[in-house]
Amino acid sequence: MSGNCDIGLVGLAVMGQNLVLNMESHGFQVAVFNRTTTVTEQFVAKHPDKRIVGCSTLQELVEQLARPRKVMLMIKAGRPVDDLIEQLVPLLEPGDIIIDGGNSHFADTQRRCQQAEAQELLYVGMGVSGGEEGALKGPALMPGGSKSAWEPIRPIFTAIAAKVGPNHDIPCCDWIGPDGAGHYVKMVHNGIEYGDMQLICEAYFLMKHLLGLSNDELYEVFDQWNRGELNSYLIEITRDIFSVKDPETGQYLVDLILDTAGAKGTGKWMSQHALDLGVPSTLVTEAVYARSLSAMKEARVRASRVLPGPEASKPFSGDRQEAIEQIRQALYASKIVSYAQGFVQLRAAAEEFQWPLNYGRIAQIWRGGCIIRAQFLDRIKEAFDQDENLENLLMAPYFRESVARGQKAWRRVVCLAAEAGLPVPAFATALAYYDGYRQERLPANLLQAQRDYFGAHTYRRVDRPGTFHTDWLRLRRQVPPE
Repeated sequence: MSGNCDIGLVGLAVMGQNLVLNMESHGFQVAVFNRTTTVTEQFVAKHPDKRIVGCSTLQELVEQLARPRKVMLMIKAGRPVDDLIEQLVPLLEPGDIIIDGGNSHFADTQRRCQQAEAQELLYVGMGVSGGEEGALKGPALMPGGSKSAWEPIRPIFTAIAAKVGPNHDIPCCDWIGPDGAGHYVKMVHNGIEYGDMQLICEAYFLMKHLLGLSNDELYEVFDQWNRGELNSYLIEITRDIFSVKDPETGQYLVDLILDTAGAKGTGKWMSQHALDLGVPSTLVTEAVYARSLSAMKEARVRASRVLPGPEASKPFSGDRQEAIEQIRQALYASKIVSYAQGFVQLRAAAEEFQWPLNYGRIAQIWRGGCIIRAQFLDRIKEAFDQDENLENLLMAPYFRESVARGQKAWRRVVCLAAEAGLPVPAFATALAYYDGYRQERLPANLLQAQRDYFGAHTYRRVDRPGTFHTDWLRLRRQVPPE
């Protein structure tokens, strides 16, 4: 019936369809529209018993919505979002709400929010994580934008979100902050995801090529890891991957996959903005570069034939179980660094844009539904609950002690990898960050002297306040003639 739908959704790819089914299963009536009309018709026809209203035009979709109208966009980020908003705006009234659930860049969301509010509309940039299954069964949702939009949309999105807590009644959805805050938090989530995945891949690479574990043995290792402090969705699916065989060849499928990784850009965005903020989010940057290097497959094949590495060594002769445990500890310590860097960047962005971010609540939102969901996130929430001004997770007692316990193994693993000529860029950069962060004094004094020598960039001193410049050429040590 006209004007009775609780929300409209534009974009019926799998994520959009599953979100619609999730909303409908929670009692909401949903109007749907897709640019290709046959997609809309087929989707509605497939679910004749559900409260889903198919629309052939955007105007028809808007007419089906109860006021204030709520229109969610699940379309490709970038120009397509701007084009669709341009078509939607003339059909809407003051107080209506546009919700972008795609992976939009946070700066685009800031701009769109400002433009919408100038037209008396409300705008929400909502990070959605969990993939296709999460969209259907309960994603993690990170809405930000026009604060007045939160109360009208809260019942829908808290209902469909994943639930955590002892009674499974805490929704993995909460208001993040103004303008682009929601999409920024989603971007950092994805950057941490890049780091998590790269760390897991490096652990796999070491166990396969250094220790010689079979896929069956790798399955058992990841199964055990998933029962302890590394318990997480990514460890779980990694375990499962090692059990899957190709139906055509009978070989393990993971071994048949070409070693070139794709990316959609959110990890790169996080790394780029870390540079803008001046915060060292080194692990996500190395993870992005690792994917870039993997894409250079033909070049790597050529290089493998001519570039020497360590001399061929004998098969690993040490205690394999001890080595596996060392790799596990290195993985956990590196994971702590990855999340520490992510939350440092969130804090820097919050200061830059005046966002009142709740870091403990963000950790709780990520606890369920999303790709990086992990038992570990409970510890992060506890750390921020105990100290909301915590400047770095490495300073929280639990994480400080965890890294202290694991650092001997962590250093051993990085050394073993270097000696064997196996690349572990994420493990190594995490360790370098930890060592750099714990140093009271770094060699940047020499670096600043170099900058002042060639560019008169000035420097500060440890023994007196102020800014200084030296004529290094005049004061340099005179070398007597021979």
